[in-house]
Amino acid sequence: IQELLRVMRTIDDRIVHELNTTIPTASFVGKVDPGQTCKELYQSLMDAHTSRERIIKNCISQTSAVVKTLKEEREKAHEDAALLKQLRKEQTKLKLMQSELNVEEVVNDRSWKVFS
Repeated sequence: IQELLRVMRTIDDRIVHELNTTIPTASFVGKVDPGQTCKELYQSLMDAHTSRERIIKNCISQTSAVVKTLKEEREKAHEDAALLKQLRKEQTKLKLMQSELNVEEVVNDRSWKVFS
């Protein structure tokens, strides 16, 4: 999922470039509607942020369900080392997803500051 998020964050990583290419120079003012292109960039940014947040929250939800199930199984079989190992792995993945949500917030804030 981290690779997917990295690819999906391309628009945020290139926001300065996107803005520079969106706002026309004096020679292109008559050929391009800067208001419309700015509006399209804004919408693209909004769509990217919404979809990434939805994906991260979906992963958190699924991983939380797996952790809950593994905890219930662990209560029944205290001595199962493989189960404990799987539980720890899923808990680590859950923490990673929750930290990705924080990273997403920082990335979004930075992009909106640049956009504004």
